[in-house]
Amino acid sequence: MAGLSLAAGGWTSNLIVFLINEFNMKSIAAAKVFNVVNGLTTIFPIVGGIIADSYLGCFSVIWISSLISALGILLLLLTVVIDALRPLACGDGSSLCTSPSTNQYVFLYVSLALASIGVGGTRFTVAPMGAYQFDKPKHQTMFFDWYIFIFYLCWALSTAFIVYVEDNISWAWGFGISMACNILGLAIFLAGKRFYRHVKEQGGSPFVNLARVVVAATQKWRAPLSDQTQHYYHDPSDKTTLVPTKFFKFLNCAAIITEGDTKPDGSICNPWRLCTVQQVEDLKSLIKLFPLWASGLLISTQLVMQLSLLTLQALKMDRHMGPHFEIPAAISIIDRILNPFLAKYTTFSLTPLQRVGIGHALTISCMAVSALVESRRLRVARSHHLQGQKDAIVPMSVFWLLPQLALNGIGEGFHFPGHIAFYYQEFPTSLKNTSTAMVSLFIGIAFYLGNVLIDVVQRETGWLPDNINDGRMDNVFWLCCTLGSVNFIYFLLVASFYKYKNMESKPNNVPSK
Repeated sequence: MAGLSLAAGGWTSNLIVFLINEFNMKSIAAAKVFNVVNGLTTIFPIVGGIIADSYLGCFSVIWISSLISALGILLLLLTVVIDALRPLACGDGSSLCTSPSTNQYVFLYVSLALASIGVGGTRFTVAPMGAYQFDKPKHQTMFFDWYIFIFYLCWALSTAFIVYVEDNISWAWGFGISMACNILGLAIFLAGKRFYRHVKEQGGSPFVNLARVVVAATQKWRAPLSDQTQHYYHDPSDKTTLVPTKFFKFLNCAAIITEGDTKPDGSICNPWRLCTVQQVEDLKSLIKLFPLWASGLLISTQLVMQLSLLTLQALKMDRHMGPHFEIPAAISIIDRILNPFLAKYTTFSLTPLQRVGIGHALTISCMAVSALVESRRLRVARSHHLQGQKDAIVPMSVFWLLPQLALNGIGEGFHFPGHIAFYYQEFPTSLKNTSTAMVSLFIGIAFYLGNVLIDVVQRETGWLPDNINDGRMDNVFWLCCTLGSVNFIYFLLVASFYKYKNMESKPNNVPSK
């Protein structure tokens, strides 16, 4: 996992700078491509989870995805090694730059797609496979804490080291190191195959079973329900034969036994007309989780907006530290350092939902601080008459961005591992591999929502021009702060009504370190 995280951080963290400098993209366009790529890396894990649950198992999905990722990084490496695969560089201070050709765009986007799909296939299949090596919930919780810790620590190292190499030595060396980390991580993973406890695939998609519940309940919606357990169909392997719960009671029709539903040996005649009680309860569990899952969309959109706009801010600020050292614009190392420590050491006395709630509050604070810092940066730009100058650098230190990065890191250190632990423990057993990918799904959707928000802001306001010194990016952050506050109130309401299914909500059930 460490090698894969180092590789992913190495090529994704500096992507905006790469697109601007090597492919002559406008700044906002580069930020949107960055969001699309990150959206793909965070949405594809749900596909990887479904494939792992249904057909291949986690082990096969991980090694195949790692191989695809290595191929994508290799193609990115070729774009900087072979001059014909990228446009001519802009002249110093020139506003007229050659746009990439159609073939160059195709090669670039294929490279990014392969690398993104590869990262996505491993990102949240490693977590359930690792948790499967342990039997006790407290050990699984400890594993998730260490998983997040290592994930962010490796990301911080790659953001600091590989990004520095890309900016100060060459892109070829940076991408080469990323590819080497990917291949090394894959080799180590394959070498441990005989020591793993392998997660068995279900032999068919569990999501098909959920669809069968809806179809069966619709077909038998007039069937009278019963309070007697013998009137409902239970899987023969089930040791418990409970009556279905009353939540979304009409779905219980899917498990009620009517004439012609079973064969003489007791098996199901048509799985699209009769389902087990467990299948019905699995669907109900997902329905209960959906309101909480939806609250993750906006908190992630806030983080996406800051992540994509932060690099644009840094490029327009003084990044010098001493006379000879310039900090790379893509190094957001403070939040990457804080994330793993907060993820590992904030489990004491907090339930997963409490950790998520704290993350909401801190993310809102992060947006407010971002708005205040950007407002000051714009005032400095105006006082030095820098509007309308393409490459003008505002004489304001990039270290002004540290407070918002710190709040970002602390907030994500609370809500991200809280979400993962919550969904893993509350999801139906048949969907365990998919459970942690649900976090990735709302983050991935948030990257595309971020692009939608950028498009709306650009169309309706003048806040986000290509030269941000001429805009009002502070208003964008205030907009995110307002949306986040409304979302936080919604989260508090739905969380207050949620009852844990597979774990007690008492804080002392979460192991402290």
